[in-house]
Amino acid sequence: MAHPDTLRELLNRYEALRDRPGGRQELEDVSYTLCVSTGTRDIRDAVRAARAHIAGAYAA
Repeated sequence: MAHPDTLRELLNRYEALRDRPGGRQELEDVSYTLCVSTGTRDIRDAVRAARAHIAGAYAA
């Protein structure tokens, strides 16, 4: 699992791109990187895993 700061940056980029028209390739690239960084295959699972990992890292 990637460092929480890296995951937070990827999540921020993903959410900004998801809500923006165009930039399809960049969104696919960030989605792929999130999946690889969290060990998942689906972006919804990747987002959930990243958020959980970030929350757990800063709760300790």
